[in-house]
Amino acid sequence: MTPDRPISELFAQPRPLRSLEFFPPRDDAGVAALRATATALRRLAPDFVSVTYGAGGTTRDRTAQVCEFLRTDFGFTVMPHLTCVGHTAAELAGIADRIHAGGFRNIMALRGDPPKGETTFTPSRDGLRFASDLVALLRSRHADFCLGVGGYPEKHPEASSPAADLVNLKRKVDAGAEFITTQLFFDNAVYHRFVGQCRAAGITVPIVPGLMPVLSLEKIRRFTAMCGATLPRPLVARLEAAGGNTDAAEAVGTEWTLAQIRDLLAQGAPGYHLYILNRAKSALALAAGLEA
Repeated sequence: MTPDRPISELFAQPRPLRSLEFFPPRDDAGVAALRATATALRRLAPDFVSVTYGAGGTTRDRTAQVCEFLRTDFGFTVMPHLTCVGHTAAELAGIADRIHAGGFRNIMALRGDPPKGETTFTPSRDGLRFASDLVALLRSRHADFCLGVGGYPEKHPEASSPAADLVNLKRKVDAGAEFITTQLFFDNAVYHRFVGQCRAAGITVPIVPGLMPVLSLEKIRRFTAMCGATLPRPLVARLEAAGGNTDAAEAVGTEWTLAQIRDLLAQGAPGYHLYILNRAKSALALAAGLEA
């Protein structure tokens, strides 16, 4: 199969990019459900999709499986995630070689979260400690990889300060990252401020806003507790008013994200990346809303 086009080239197009994120299911039933979701979303023609990389061996195996069928069966440009968790540098180099041999040319390079049950990231023996180290390894291994990295508009939970977090982000870009995708946020002022801070720090690569349509107040509170994102009070109030009505809560989440996307694109964002939790409904509703 022809190697994928680097995502960095897509940013030169005279329109914003649209991308989606999947996560590898834990079992065969989940894989079947993901195929159904991908079938529904194919008509949106996303510019690319990404697939996360779990901390467990089985999930990691399924990452490769999902990447392959999304690319082969659905024709998506696929960006696998790769993390430092649980690997030596030599193992990561081997994985990079396999990804490259498979025709993939885009990787989201992340340090990764600690494995389930652990609260502190500890690199493997002979492993890598920082995402910038992974970017450097991948760049040296295959110069034609296009590498994305994560950015935290409201600061990485482990960073000592926003300034220190920006220093770390610039280190990743200087090592060879070609674009940044942000952690989720719900107040666009947070994104705009973050972009301004990045530019002031000398970070010039595209910064793609990462957005998650809310499914319920309970679920989004769990996510924001993990990543340090803030829930605006008006959004919380509307979700509280929805009560236990799942459809009403999802409608609130879709409407809020739709307003975010419209504002972000009007303000010149290079596109948007949706954390869809392997569900098609919200992404399809957002696409319909943007076309209306």
